[in-house]
Amino acid sequence: MALPEANRTAQRFRMLATVAIFVALLWVSAWQTEFAFEDLWTGANDFFAFFLNLAPDWRALDEIWAPLVETLQIAYLGTVFGTLLAAPLIFLASFNTAPNAPVMWTARGILTLIRSIPDLLYAAILAPILAIGPLPGVVALTIFTMAVLAKLASETVEAVDPGPLEALRATGAGRNRVIVYAVLPQIGATMTSYVLYVFEINVRASTVLGFVGAGGVGQLLNVYMSRFDYGGLAVLIIVIFAVVLLIDAASVYLRSRLL
Repeated sequence: MALPEANRTAQRFRMLATVAIFVALLWVSAWQTEFAFEDLWTGANDFFAFFLNLAPDWRALDEIWAPLVETLQIAYLGTVFGTLLAAPLIFLASFNTAPNAPVMWTARGILTLIRSIPDLLYAAILAPILAIGPLPGVVALTIFTMAVLAKLASETVEAVDPGPLEALRATGAGRNRVIVYAVLPQIGATMTSYVLYVFEINVRASTVLGFVGAGGVGQLLNVYMSRFDYGGLAVLIIVIFAVVLLIDAASVYLRSRLL
């Protein structure tokens, strides 16, 4: 059925207004950030020249293994502690398992507040407080894992089949029994998949946290760059790339088997 002329005019106006806003935002952003393709092209030469200097010096491998293991340990501890802390928040932030609305909105507000701060900023704040080393990285990733996992999992909890929950409540089962016997069996595989995914993210994040003093290979990366040690830097980048690729592949395989 053909649209009336007034509706077609309104649609054209909305489309033109959307395009105009998009173009205006693009122009203002490019102008205020002084973005220029000419500078990008000039910088590209330096970028490729930098990588041409990266001839691997494999003797650096000996000093890379320990920070690499530390990076994986930071990611692992952050994932485990964050998952444990997220567990109660998942059910407090879900409308079908929260004790009441004020508790649910309070839990959601706390999670939103925590998620609004990036893990790198947490590590930068915590490094001078907890001393330079892996501990700030573990705490930063714990906070990040808790907030992200609780958000993802609470949405999963809210999407479960309500039938088993109502059946248990009809028999007089309390909130904890409903969660254990009606919710957990429905979200177990998805939750495991989320934990693996967050661990994968944490491994990548933990390589960067070292730049702000949170230990791991990021700290060694910073040292190589400050020394202009391009040989060691090249080996470190290759090792990080290989490890992240391996963990990504393992995580994707395990998650595909679970879901």
